[in-house]
Amino acid sequence: MSLQNSPRSRVLILHGIWNTRSWLLPLAWRLRSQGFVVDTFGYASVFGGPEQAVPQLVQRLQRLGPVSLVGHSLGGLVALEALRRSPALQVPRVVCLGSPLCGSGTARSMAEHGWSAALGRSGDLLLHGLPDWQGQAEVGLIAGSVAHGLGAMMGALEGESDGTVGLAETRLPGLADHCVVPVSHSGLVLSPEVATLTAGFLRQGRFPTVAAAMG
Repeated sequence: MSLQNSPRSRVLILHGIWNTRSWLLPLAWRLRSQGFVVDTFGYASVFGGPEQAVPQLVQRLQRLGPVSLVGHSLGGLVALEALRRSPALQVPRVVCLGSPLCGSGTARSMAEHGWSAALGRSGDLLLHGLPDWQGQAEVGLIAGSVAHGLGAMMGALEGESDGTVGLAETRLPGLADHCVVPVSHSGLVLSPEVATLTAGFLRQGRFPTVAAAMG
């Protein structure tokens, strides 16, 4: 079956907190260049939060039929929360890019410093993350290891991080695969390597090795 005829050829991308759909354009372009049919999902990450975004996403997915998801940061949490609430959705695979699936230390530090308003209605999901993953979709996560970001500046993270999300915060029981790329949190959306790895997981359910991905 060719990629164009596969149910996994359709991809919907979700942005993170404080971003918009336009932030996803470089990643969308790179996935399209690899043969995927790509669209983006925008939502009010601060003023609406998951309680608005998740039902909207569920409705969108019900109309689309089979489609895989790619979520950057909070977008990955929103994607998995939608599948947790509506397990019958036809989503074969999900790729999370730097998503704090175990809860965000940066978000906790912001809350402790009285900056909870900046997280808005997404604060609870960012603070607590998900307990685990038991859904039918195969889920892979790409984490960054270049510590340039808000969390690093605040001293909110321990160990390796992408500057906003700690590496340990991205590891969740039930993931199909996990890999680390030398980019920052923002760089996960802009990196050609990350786009190639994402495409590989969407096709195969596993991340290819760097050599295979670039070959």
